[in-house]
Amino acid sequence: MQNLIPVIPTLQNPALASALQRRIDGKTKPLGSLGQLEALMLRIGLILGSDTPVLREPQLMVFAGDHGLARRGVSAYPSDVTWQMVENFLAGGAAVSVLARQHGLALTVVDAGVAHDFAPRAGLVIAKIAAGTADCAEQAAMTSDQCATAIAAGKNLLTKRPGNALLLGEMGIGNTSSAALLLARLQNLPVEACTGRGTGLDDAGLQRKIATLSAVLQRHAEATEPLQALAAMGGFEIAMMVGAVLQAALERRVIVVDGFIASAAVLVAARLQPAVLERCVFAHRSMESGHRLMLEALEAEPLLDLGMRLGEGSGAAMAWPLLASACLILREMASFESAGVSQQG
Repeated sequence: MQNLIPVIPTLQNPALASALQRRIDGKTKPLGSLGQLEALMLRIGLILGSDTPVLREPQLMVFAGDHGLARRGVSAYPSDVTWQMVENFLAGGAAVSVLARQHGLALTVVDAGVAHDFAPRAGLVIAKIAAGTADCAEQAAMTSDQCATAIAAGKNLLTKRPGNALLLGEMGIGNTSSAALLLARLQNLPVEACTGRGTGLDDAGLQRKIATLSAVLQRHAEATEPLQALAAMGGFEIAMMVGAVLQAALERRVIVVDGFIASAAVLVAARLQPAVLERCVFAHRSMESGHRLMLEALEAEPLLDLGMRLGEGSGAAMAWPLLASACLILREMASFESAGVSQQG
């Protein structure tokens, strides 16, 4: 599978970074007074290679897949909710659908491995690897070939879409378990610290989930490398997101990362190619308990902290106006010189 992984070069460019910082500092404001928005301007400018960056045709892609492990009661909802929510996305009724309309984001839903047959229609890409992963408490969630196919599909889907920004979303009952497993394995963390309530488990359900995930980690103790862990304990939607992230990074698109599951895909991609992280903007800090640890592992400072834990790309869509504002301020806000405003003495 390693030959699937493109080499992602660093974006380090001292001359451009200096030009961007001068432009930011020269705006009609006290130095640093726009706080985190200034760091966002710098990051977007470096990704897009310009001190006057323009975000074009943003693509919000929601990858959906089912998980065999869900049959063990690791979610408060049945697996049927995965395909039902896909239908809700396509009908325009989900939170992410509303936010995509509000912000002019092109929304694509990708069937990466849902246990349901969908009728073809606009806005849906059927790229099903299988009708859900295997139960990773019994065997690997996917074969190495299936994992490679999913990564390749994610890369290919991204190349067919225009624009210079990718917003990540996902749907899959049981996928907080996969995210927790990947975090625990790749960061060598206790699984109980990585595991949250997902869709709303009660205390007994959370303890059952932790016990189940602990057994899964023991079963796949040999799966220590990123691609091994992804195949053993991941999901088709996560693997496809890994491919999309790698391709977006290669193409120097701005990657807007949603919550816990999307961050798990980025964690895998960054372990394969660390410079991926230079292209990422982390939208928000999820209430899912493992996400704080995930963000620490990725050395990421999210834009928002609203207590959200919905997934489906809702946090990425909610944060999008901040990216748009950062670019507009960088391009259109007057400088002290152009506005004839005196600077600090």
